[in-house]
Amino acid sequence: MSSEHANLEPIEPHRAQDLYLDHKTTDCVEATVQAHRYRTNHFVRWCAENDVTNLNDLTGRNLQEYRLWRQDDGDLKRITLKQQMSTIRVFLQWCASIEAVSPTLSEKVMVPTVGPAEERREETLDADSAGAILDYLSTYQYASRDHAAFSLLWETGIRSGAAYSLDVRDVDVDDQRINVVHRPATGTRLKNGRRGERPIAISDALAEMLDDYISTTRNDIQDDHGRNPLLSTTNGRMHRGTLRCLIYRVTAPCFRGEPCPDCTGTSERKCGEAVSPHSVRRGSITHFLTKDVPVEVVSDRMNVSRDVLDKHYDKRSEEVKLEQRRGYLDKV
Repeated sequence: MSSEHANLEPIEPHRAQDLYLDHKTTDCVEATVQAHRYRTNHFVRWCAENDVTNLNDLTGRNLQEYRLWRQDDGDLKRITLKQQMSTIRVFLQWCASIEAVSPTLSEKVMVPTVGPAEERREETLDADSAGAILDYLSTYQYASRDHAAFSLLWETGIRSGAAYSLDVRDVDVDDQRINVVHRPATGTRLKNGRRGERPIAISDALAEMLDDYISTTRNDIQDDHGRNPLLSTTNGRMHRGTLRCLIYRVTAPCFRGEPCPDCTGTSERKCGEAVSPHSVRRGSITHFLTKDVPVEVVSDRMNVSRDVLDKHYDKRSEEVKLEQRRGYLDKV
């Protein structure tokens, strides 16, 4: 037996999955746990079909075989296969921590590379990453501008232009809502004009944090039109480009001290794992849909038509949709 396998303890794939999901439950929202369950379900199914009864026996060749099988089995796009194999890599890293697989096995998971054009079209911030970012910000940068901006985008799913347009007066802490208003005469427009105006309910936690941000860390300054922008800098209202760079920075794994592939360690260009504000919006919409919030409610809240939502924003996998439909049918 090789030294890498000397200290491994036998474990069946489905048992390892159960323990892994129990672990995820302790620090992730239910939607994230569901996503990991759906993705690892395929791996457990593959193990059963290929007589892999002990994860100790897994090899790099097995992982390559699984990758090819999963791509054919699900007829997956490269971006989807990348997401699924990334989850398997995380799963195997955790398995190594309980002596279920060799410490280096996760390094042999081949995650497909995706071209910049396809990445921009499809990249979506997943709920797991969003939760990790929020945990880090609430622990180390509570009520900071970074915390306020990211939390606002993730919880409400609003466009970055809508976030840019918000004033302090648009935050109603007592009623736990924000009011999105079209104000073209004083420098801020909504994408859909007055049709984009709406109140948006926010959680008690977000309302309290925004109140703390406004009273403690926000730059108390007016913009060129005499308005008090919610997201401000020392020069006035935060520019859209500044907000974009802020989101790139806080969504990079290296921001919270985690490994960041191909990271340059500088601010000259965004890290490869960072995502845009629009990807945060796409992830937020997908998160709400995964939590069984009705499509009509999500459409109104995010100010996006049903057709556009289905075509461009709903990134739930077919497996997630299937299980959600099954849940409804079970109640009939």
